[in-house]
Amino acid sequence: MKRTAFFISDGTGLTAEGLGNALLAQFEKIDFERITVPYIDDSDKARELVTRINKAAETDDEKPLVFDTIVDSDIREIISEANGFMVDIFGTFLQPLEQELKASSSYSVGKSHAINNEGSYERRIHAVNFALDNDDGARTRQYDEADLILVGASRSGKTPTCLYLALQYGIKAANYPITEEDLNDQQLPEALRPHREKIFGLTIEPERLATIRNERRPNSRYSSLKQCMHEIEEIELMYRRERIPYLNTTAYSVEEISTRIMVATGLRRHR
Repeated sequence: MKRTAFFISDGTGLTAEGLGNALLAQFEKIDFERITVPYIDDSDKARELVTRINKAAETDDEKPLVFDTIVDSDIREIISEANGFMVDIFGTFLQPLEQELKASSSYSVGKSHAINNEGSYERRIHAVNFALDNDDGARTRQYDEADLILVGASRSGKTPTCLYLALQYGIKAANYPITEEDLNDQQLPEALRPHREKIFGLTIEPERLATIRNERRPNSRYSSLKQCMHEIEEIELMYRRERIPYLNTTAYSVEEISTRIMVATGLRRHR
């Protein structure tokens, strides 16, 4: 079964996309074609979108789902004429909140993604730069500044997780790849020892790791299943021996990995 889902907004569309996808994830047996349409901020764009929604309805022979965070009532009225199943995300929650808080919403475009706290924004930018500067063990002298140091096999998800933690939470996260030389020594790499309390390990199923590595270096020793099995076995042994908390990333998205790390370490979002 296939359905089309539109995520529309007069801003970036991130809120409509995020909440819409969270709801659609509950319907695993339906194949959704997801279409995000940001910056619907005038009547002409709204009418063009109506035509697009109606065309999708004809093609699918089913009403498209339309998740919107439009705040302009005139634009919303135009879009409501489309042959779609409308899900008014803001209206669903704002009106009851207005009643409970006895206050009117500002109904401002892009409010949910505005820079409300300049210090928090700057912190996240600095954290992203820190993650880039301390990627893949390139530097270790800045580890005193780190909130977190991710370790694990090459291609186990360290870099995207560090960047996500920086961008979403303002966490200064460095990452250090565990190499064969480190495994031969059978102990925590020297550069990491003074920072043991900041270390968190990532692991992954060897089969999945081999698949990922084959995309980068096909038919190499580095990407062979045998090599991947050896590395993961030894790395997990090191984690247990050194009492390093760790997470298997195989079945998780970068968002889930990051959230689980935040919970496990007790780190808090910088605001």
